[in-house]
Formats: sequence, C-alpha cells, structure tokens
Amino acid sequence: MDIEYTEAAKEDIEELVRMRLAYIQDDFKNVSAEDMENMKNRLPDYFNRTLGKSLVAYIAKAGSRIVATAFLNIIEMPANPNVKTVLTAEVLNVFTEKQMRGQGICTTLMAMLIAGAKERGLSRIDLSATDAGYPVYKKAGFKDKVNGYKEMRLVLQPSC
Repeated sequence: MDIEYTEAAKEDIEELVRMRLAYIQDDFKNVSAEDMENMKNRLPDYFNRTLGKSLVAYIAKAGSRIVATAFLNIIEMPANPNVKTVLTAEVLNVFTEKQMRGQGICTTLMAMLIAGAKERGLSRIDLSATDAGYPVYKKAGFKDKVNGYKEMRLVLQPSC
C-alpha cells in the first residue's frame, strides 16, 4: 500500500477530527460519549482557525484516508536563554491506526515534523511520551527533559 506523507490542509479537517477522536479513545481509554460528542463538535472550528498557523499537522495517507498523524503545536513565548527565537512547540496527537503500526510511518512523520520546526525557526520541541512512543522519539533525537522544576497542572474545566 502506497503511503503519501504531507502537511494537512483545510480539506483534511474531517479526517483530522476522526484521527484526533481515535487518538483520544486510544490514549484515554474511558471517554464518555458526551465528551466525545463535545470534542467532535469543537474540533472542526479549532482546526479551521489554527491549521497552518499555530498548528501544523503532518499526516500519512493511504488513498484519501489519513492513517497516521503528528501535530506540531507552535507556541510563542517571551525570549529567555533557552528560547532565543520566541517560538517553541509541543508535539501532540502522534497516532497511527492499529493496522498500520510497525511500518515506520511515525518515524517518517517525526522526521518531517522536526524538519518543519527547523524551517520555521523554532527554538525547541517538547513532548510527553508514552512507553510505546518513547523509543521512536529517542531515535529521532529527543532527550529526557531534566530540570529543577516540578511538573504541575491546574484543571479549570473538568471535561471538554
């Protein structure tokens, strides 16, 4: 099966929504039908507003169907010694459909994502790795993040 690798465009939004929901189901396991419906309703607007701007979606297609994704969420922040260009990014939604896994698709998408980040002049790329994804990211050059800070989060809205 031939795989086409590219950046997603507006005409891919319906497939991006499908893949985001598939990723959420796979990663979070027990997501309520109400939360899934809420995300399904909100995602098209999100992709319409951000795609090609603060969000670059790298995709692998088999025919017209997206079979894998890797999102680069670009973040502008004040310059500091580690962020010289004021642009950083976070990797999100790295996901390959089950039947397509183990073929190097994710590795190719990550190489594209890194090259795209360099072309855009980003200072760094951050990500949170699952156990399954960790070897892929290490192979791509990511290193364990070690700093003197404690990772924390304040949830303001309990669900989507």
